[in-house]
Amino acid sequence: MAKSGVVEGEQTAAADRAMELKRELQKLVKSIADDDGNDVVNLDAIDRAHKTLRCLSELKLNRSGGEAAVPEEFKCPLSLQLMRDPVIIASGQTFDRPFIQKWLKSGNRTCPRTQQVLSHTILTPNHLVRGMIVQWCEMHGIKLPESLEYTNEDGMTEGDKARFVSLLKKVSSVSRLDQRDAAKEFRHLTKRTPSFRSFFGESLDAIPQLLSPLSQTKQDGAEPHPDLREDLITTLLNLSIHDSNKKLVAETPTVIPLLMDALRSGTIETRSNAAATLFTLSALDSNKALIGKSGALKSLIDLLDEGHPSAMKDVTSAIFNLCILLENKVRAVRNGAVPVILKKLESRNHVDELLSILAMLSTSQRAIEEMGELKAVSCLLGIMRETSCARNKENCAAILYNVCYSDRSMLKAMKEEETTYRTISKLAEDGSSRAKRKANGILERMNRGSNNNYTS
Repeated sequence: MAKSGVVEGEQTAAADRAMELKRELQKLVKSIADDDGNDVVNLDAIDRAHKTLRCLSELKLNRSGGEAAVPEEFKCPLSLQLMRDPVIIASGQTFDRPFIQKWLKSGNRTCPRTQQVLSHTILTPNHLVRGMIVQWCEMHGIKLPESLEYTNEDGMTEGDKARFVSLLKKVSSVSRLDQRDAAKEFRHLTKRTPSFRSFFGESLDAIPQLLSPLSQTKQDGAEPHPDLREDLITTLLNLSIHDSNKKLVAETPTVIPLLMDALRSGTIETRSNAAATLFTLSALDSNKALIGKSGALKSLIDLLDEGHPSAMKDVTSAIFNLCILLENKVRAVRNGAVPVILKKLESRNHVDELLSILAMLSTSQRAIEEMGELKAVSCLLGIMRETSCARNKENCAAILYNVCYSDRSMLKAMKEEETTYRTISKLAEDGSSRAKRKANGILERMNRGSNNNYTS
């Protein structure tokens, strides 16, 4: 019944529109006919009559063949419905406001149509398309409803947005007390309310405003209050956790330099959270390159060298993720990663993570040379004997495989180890498939050189 009522209502509206067009056409025809005695033809009336006649013709056609077909360019790509409030996003595509808002506030940071990562989530009204839609609706006797209001599932309101704007003003004020209060509240809100993080993507100035207290103290050559820095860096970590914010956060010019400062000073929680932020941001390959070029690897390696237990997990995770990119492997070796990692492995600290990093770096000739100078072979063979972790055995074998194929001088230590403990032979017998493959490669290399005269 409801559907029938809607159809009847639409038919009535179309009939009323047709009658209105007919009356307008009659007036225009009469106006044109009355100009018979004039030398100047009423071109404006003729043009309007032509348009009115076309509208009436299309309306009649649509009434006989069903509802007017909405042009594809007037439909929202998400809802597939006629757009009420068309807006343009960063990719240049146009969507209906409530539907693209829902898409963005669900944590998406890509264009639904092109899959392009969005540099920001600012929505710009598309007045041209809106005007064309209004004109089309008038021609077809369709009343365009008001735009729908979107309320997200977390119940974020205009009041929440006002609170966000107020906190930004407060954190960027000259009052140190206001800055600290706002920073603490931002830290709690971005942790407790994930949807609150989306507000930062709606303005290109939001993150610079958030970090303005740290930027200002850096320019002044002073140190920010430890609590203020910790709260702001932790807020940045909360923002970077979601994929929708990673690109925006990393490409904000002040972010990476301030993270590097935080790695070097502040509370250990600040330093650990700065490393964790770089780890989460490095999920994007473009961010890996950006972070690597900034020099942040050196700061991470220095923090790794200090060895704070509460920071080790975040630091090793960040270094590993960054070194997936070839040029960052080179930077890590150049910045002293190999001796620092070997020092930690000697004391058997965070063996899993450090072996994974060293296995990646062992493809570098410079890393191999440094391992030879630091007698890494005995350390790695010792770990292979001690550990029950298959992954650690694999990584040790992979590193030793690269070592023995790049530096024959280290084969002697492996041969002596094999004679005494048969460590590599045992791995070739009962290790994982990858470990067996690497172990057999090492044994083959040793056998080839068994008749050579090794020197220390």
